[in-house]
Amino acid sequence: MQRKTVIFIADSLDNAHKFQQVLSKLDVDVAAGSSAQFKKLLAAHPTHDLVIYEARDAAATPLSAVESALAEEGTGAMLVIVNDDQLAEFRLPVSCKADFVVHGASAAECAQRIRQLLWPGNEGSSGDYIVVDNMTVNLATYQVKVGGEPVDLTYLEYALLSFLVTHPGRTYSRDALLRRVWGFDYYGGSRTVDVHVRRVRAKLGPELAQRLETVRGVGYLWNM
Repeated sequence: MQRKTVIFIADSLDNAHKFQQVLSKLDVDVAAGSSAQFKKLLAAHPTHDLVIYEARDAAATPLSAVESALAEEGTGAMLVIVNDDQLAEFRLPVSCKADFVVHGASAAECAQRIRQLLWPGNEGSSGDYIVVDNMTVNLATYQVKVGGEPVDLTYLEYALLSFLVTHPGRTYSRDALLRRVWGFDYYGGSRTVDVHVRRVRAKLGPELAQRLETVRGVGYLWNM
């Protein structure tokens, strides 16, 4: 599945360090730099999903210029890091989806606000996660991780895997999987299922691949 892209802009080492730890635990690719590098990073990543910007008075690019640049792009959201003494005059950007955190906010709060901006309404409860050995399937964000590392699955590979892991211990024929995963309007042959199963197994690795069992003469099942 395609990961989200975050542009992180900060001139202070404390925020850089904290947000590096926060973002490393999310399904995102990060392009980081100082306020002087903002326009360069924006040009290099025009399809970004979120800009995290440290709004310090001494920043080389003021917040108003950042907001104007994002308005021109017309995509993405913004999380602003502000100081306590800026709050009285602080105004959230209105040209894009935006939120803010105060400098010194906990890592947990920062992570939660980032999730709200990147995956609104899908922040996830415990029921959104399926854990099998060292694999985690996030049903809310359509992400799969093995050993903490994201697995690059196509949409249909993810759909096949998520269907089987949410229906463990039950064997499904190839025709049944075509109907349940590919949909009733799919006219391809059952070999399509075999091809996708092989691809999923290869991406999961040998240990997890053993759980996606072939039931000879019938189809496939996920063994929990």
